[in-house]
This record gives sequence, structure tokens and C-alpha cells, in this order.
Amino acid sequence: MKPEIKPKIAFFDFAGCEGCQLTVIDSLQRHPALVDVVDIVQFREAMSEKSNDYQVAFVEGSCTRLPDEIRLKEIRQNAKIVIALGACAHLGGVNALRNWQSQEEAERYVYGSMTMNHEPYPGAPIDSVIQIDGFIPGCPIDREEFINCVTALLQGRRLPIPDYPVCVECKLQENVCVFNFGKSCLGPITRAGCGAICPSNGVGCDGCRGKATSANTEGMQIALAEHGFNTHVYSSQIKLFQSYQLSPNKREAYGYQKPE
Repeated sequence: MKPEIKPKIAFFDFAGCEGCQLTVIDSLQRHPALVDVVDIVQFREAMSEKSNDYQVAFVEGSCTRLPDEIRLKEIRQNAKIVIALGACAHLGGVNALRNWQSQEEAERYVYGSMTMNHEPYPGAPIDSVIQIDGFIPGCPIDREEFINCVTALLQGRRLPIPDYPVCVECKLQENVCVFNFGKSCLGPITRAGCGAICPSNGVGCDGCRGKATSANTEGMQIALAEHGFNTHVYSSQIKLFQSYQLSPNKREAYGYQKPE
């Protein structure tokens, strides 16, 4: 009888809080059967062993310096499939807020007089450096969505990531729109899949899952204005997770090339 060959999976972390990796650990504890059908060969949050022999790479965190870019390209070269894990890897996330400042201003704000003099480099999603084969959005990712995505990969299917707005999930849960409570919300333009967790708890969506393909950003701003919110509210809210997409300070502005 031939031994069972399990897909080899590795997890990598770049600039981020590593909350998505902690969610992965929680997910695997809830679904231990999944651990039996894969071979996790690298996962700093959960194991000390490490191997560069893997087929699937899950990458958490954004690219924020040149050494990150070099490491990302090595991961891409080794892996057959690369998945961006969470908002930082998928969008650039909170780390990209610094892109609205100069490198000098950002370093002065963080380090004060002890300036580190890093090489200029914007906070960037990993697909600005390498080609990816999919993403699992969110800050942090959703436990069940991660399990569903890994299951889909093992079955050779596309990742089951929704491409409709959070408002759909709010309606399915019969939530009262948070606009009626005087709160702003990016649910009309944000990709669903989180179960509308923020609006369901009385908090407006901040767009951590990125925009749905059909997002009507102009209509979103009109809706905010109709509820008494000025353009500054939309701008500050959308920048929280999607600064890289909006800021002119992208990798190309510093002379770095887009991935082929």
C-alpha cells in the first residue's frame, strides 16, 4: 500500500499583528480533522520546525521594506500556490496609512529623535510584489471562511470568497441599518463574507475586506452625505484599510517594478 501524500503547507508573516495566524490556529483547533489531511511544514506561531519544501504558502502581513520583497519572491519561487492571508497582505492594510506621509515624517512620528533611516518603501499588499493565486480577506480573517478556503484548495476548486456587499448579509440577518442610529458604514461597497459582524454588533463597517467588484463609491459618498456625513468621514474611513489603493505613494513611485 502506497503511503498517503499530503499537501505541504507553510505560513509566513510580514508586517502585521499576526492576528490572522492566531485565527488559523483557532480554526484548526475547531477542525482538527483538517490537520490530518495536510502537512504543515512551516508556521512560526505554532511550531519550531521549518522546511522550505511546500506547495501552498499562506502569507500574512504587508510588504514594508526591500528585504520583505526579496523574501516574498523566494516564497513565490518555492510555492505552487500563494494565498494572501488577511487585510494587510491583501490590501496593504493599516500599515499603508504611512504612505500619506513622507518616510522622514513617518520615522520621526514613530521613533522621535532615534531615527532609523530606513530605505524609502511604502506599505504595500503582497500582490504588488508577486503574483498571488487568491486571497482570504478580513481583519482578522473569518475562521470558517479559512476552513472553507483550505477545503476548496484541497478539492481543486476556486476559493469561495463572496463578491457582493456586506449589506446583503445584514439583510439576511434582519439587522436595522446602522445609518438609522447615526453611524457611518461602508457596508454598501465592502465585500461580504464576515457575516456582517460589525453592523450586527451596532458598529459601522470599516471596509477591512476590501471593495466588492461592483462597488459604487460615488453612490456610497452620496449616501453618507444624505445621512449627514461629510467627505472627510468617507476619506478617513476608507483609508483605514485601503490606503495603498488610494495613495499616490505606491511602490512604482519609488522605482520598484510591478510583478510580471
